[in-house]
Amino acid sequence: MFSELVIPRRTIMTPGPVEAHPNVLRVMSSTILGQFDPAFLTIMDAVKEMIKIPFGTKNEQAFAIDGTSRSGLEAALIALIEPGDKVLIPVYGRFAYLLGEICERAKADVKYLEKEWTEPFDQEVIIKAIDDFQPKIVTMVHGETANGQMQALDKIGAACRERDIFFVVDMVATYGGVPIYVDEWKVDMAIGGTQKCVSVPSGMSLITYNDRVEKVLTSRYQKELGLSKVDRNDNPISSNYLDLSQLQRYWNSERINHHTEATTMIYALHEGLRAMINEGIENVWARHQLNDDAIVAGIQAMGLGFFGNMATKMPTVTPILIPEGADDGEAIRSMLLEVFGVEIASSFGDLKGKVWRIGNMGYSSRRENVLHVLGALEAALIYYGAEITKGEATKAALQVYEV
Repeated sequence: MFSELVIPRRTIMTPGPVEAHPNVLRVMSSTILGQFDPAFLTIMDAVKEMIKIPFGTKNEQAFAIDGTSRSGLEAALIALIEPGDKVLIPVYGRFAYLLGEICERAKADVKYLEKEWTEPFDQEVIIKAIDDFQPKIVTMVHGETANGQMQALDKIGAACRERDIFFVVDMVATYGGVPIYVDEWKVDMAIGGTQKCVSVPSGMSLITYNDRVEKVLTSRYQKELGLSKVDRNDNPISSNYLDLSQLQRYWNSERINHHTEATTMIYALHEGLRAMINEGIENVWARHQLNDDAIVAGIQAMGLGFFGNMATKMPTVTPILIPEGADDGEAIRSMLLEVFGVEIASSFGDLKGKVWRIGNMGYSSRRENVLHVLGALEAALIYYGAEITKGEATKAALQVYEV
């Protein structure tokens, strides 16, 4: 016999996943609808329109892709790439290399523009690299969770548009948490995810793209052979499952039978987006910023340092330098989880063992969570003998909240 699941309660303060909104969990237990049930199609249509708001776009195309965030990244890039296409990837953290891996597997000619992970690029540096390399596509990360840094995009997007280059941006860690203006920044294709600021479990990726991209998709459209022996193409998108040209037609009025939709996840996405939009997207951004200010104040009050340029730090992730006396930080992370029920993250590559990351995303971005993580971290550091300023962290955060 197998035992019934007993799931421990956690305060999740990582850069993803985050705590799901209670309304999201509620609707996920609702009755299953068929994917072509008129009631379900109405839900899909509402989701399409809500996805656009945090992206800051009026694009006609905006929908969800079954799969975690990287399913959207892969779908976006393989839709545009043909073997030999030149792709420029500016790298200031881990996840730009994921974009590169996708492009390399699609047989693109990839050029990495690399720098130290301490801060994002001066946009003019990227524009110069664009002129030198003359790519078909520029793809990069808006907010890097590995180091908590956020890249300005407005000049890059404008330069790409002037040169007829596609600009594809990973906005997974910023979607819903910070101001995003896809249209104003001239981003051709943007990708988000459910498991961060949308407060929905991992399992769907969100995408929007403009008419420039849609023309490419139309030119590569091929309907599945079991549905049509006529709609064939000499240059189809290489994946069937992640074929945006078909997914678009499932989400739009044609409603082709591409896959069996994860209806429960669409319910969840509907409620996560609805909660965000009803709060007011500007209010959501302000909440994330306020809680970030409180986290930063508390960490500073303990006497701990930060990794990277604080002027370009994203409000949704705070990278903290692990202090002397805490070794690689794993014992303290274990105590936070096992004793206090709080989860924070380590980092990657050269930053592993040197940096902790506190996430501040979605439903996890709440005052009680901020105060809990600060109090628990201070207690764990004291227990392990790290030299910090005691008794000031939560006080400093409370002063930010003006309680």
